[in-house]
Amino acid sequence: MHALDVLGDPVRRRLVELLAQGDRASGDLTEVIRDEFGISQPAVSNHLKVLRDSGFARSAAAGSRRIYSLSGERIAEVQSWAAEQLLFWGNRLDALDTELHRRGKETL
Repeated sequence: MHALDVLGDPVRRRLVELLAQGDRASGDLTEVIRDEFGISQPAVSNHLKVLRDSGFARSAAAGSRRIYSLSGERIAEVQSWAAEQLLFWGNRLDALDTELHRRGKETL
């Protein structure tokens, strides 16, 4: 699954944001997501599974709890894609800005 497909869901994006702040227990993540999105614990577990299966997150057992952490590999994929888009659009927007300024000077 493409990284942006995974992050296309607002719940999964929020989970990634939370994990970017540091490792969290699944119960803590569930509490935050339930409060913000009003979804059930099984629904949060499904989103965490998608993040794990797609390589965005890792989990480890700590007694009876599961601790989740962010995996940087897939985040780097998103960063690379965004950098390509910024380069592509940045050059074109700079050219548009130059053309608009040139045309503005012609009308004065």
